[in-house]
Amino acid sequence: MGSWAFVGGFVAFMLVWALTNLTGIRWDPYPFILLNLFLSMLAGLQGAILLIAARRQDGVAAALAQHDYETNAAAKIEIETLMAINREQLKMLAEIRTSAVLTAATGEVDAHGDPR
Repeated sequence: MGSWAFVGGFVAFMLVWALTNLTGIRWDPYPFILLNLFLSMLAGLQGAILLIAARRQDGVAAALAQHDYETNAAAKIEIETLMAINREQLKMLAEIRTSAVLTAATGEVDAHGDPR
């Protein structure tokens, strides 16, 4: 009911109905009571279909939101792990830098000639 094909077909049907009842066989004369009844039933049906579609869309949106939450939670854990590794590496680099400065200041080397 939400396509241009439906809208075009529906308008064409209503025009054929009106023209037929105005010029040809008159089973539903001018106020088109029978056509109004059909249109009222169609409106009631469309209301129900719209509610069903809205409910389905809410379900899809909820599923996407849950997936986004789970992805974000997993990413948070991975980022925290990487940050912990980064902090450890910074500590190690600081220790190496301190050791290198002390070795350079004292001039100590090991048996292979490398600074201690």
